Amino acid sequence: MCRFLHVTRSSVYYQKKPKEPETEIENAVINEFNANWRVYGTRKLKRALKRRTKPILLSRRKIGRIMNKYGLISKYTIARSKRRKNHVNEEKLPNILNREFNDRIPMEVVVSDLTYIKVARKWHYICLLIDLSAREIIGFAAGHNKDAKLVRTAFYRVNGDLRKINVFHTDRGSEYKNEIVDNIITAFGMNRSLSAKGAPIDNAVAESMYNTLKIEMAFGESFDNLDEMELRLFEYVNWYNNKRLHGSLGYHSPIEYKALIIKT
Repeated sequence: MCRFLHVTRSSVYYQKKPKEPETEIENAVINEFNANWRVYGTRKLKRALKRRTKPILLSRRKIGRIMNKYGLISKYTIARSKRRKNHVNEEKLPNILNREFNDRIPMEVVVSDLTYIKVARKWHYICLLIDLSAREIIGFAAGHNKDAKLVRTAFYRVNGDLRKINVFHTDRGSEYKNEIVDNIITAFGMNRSLSAKGAPIDNAVAESMYNTLKIEMAFGESFDNLDEMELRLFEYVNWYNNKRLHGSLGYHSPIEYKALIIKT
């Protein structure tokens, strides 16, 4: 009959197999996405799944289909907010860093900047200190005012010897030019480095870090008071340093990468 009708035997006997459920894989993708502050895209989710105790190997296309199915949208689809103008520090100091951000040893160069986040409909401020060697946040502070006291609090929270900092680099914000900050720099023997006026790229790592922080930590969140925002910041810094995968660090967290630097 098949020969007479010119039909292949395989098509006669073919039976469509029921699609096997992928609940375990889908749950793994959803859990990794939520556990990492809903910021990972397909590239980092692929790496995170591979690093699990029981590794899961999936293509980025497969992960993308699962994300679309369950509406998992990374915060990085969000439009950026505009920066506000700041007073300028006109001090004549050199740019020692000179945009050489990579291949640094621990505590050789620390960069800093301040940014703003709304708390109870008012602007509040965050200061971070970032060790360039592994992009680790070594100090942080949040407060009502954008001033030197915020910078000092960030230094107080550094878990390490401040005398090991060779260069402290910032932009020309006035909060970094005052007696409080000058005393810290002098007391611990740091060399001061400033970006050129109107050149944010001179402090590109700090600028990028604040863009990352706003998207990953603050977007879609509402804070009723400063204590609530500080707790969220503490949780974020802990995740960022110990778990967040960085493409620029070979998909290691800052702490993992720092350990690799020390070994070598």
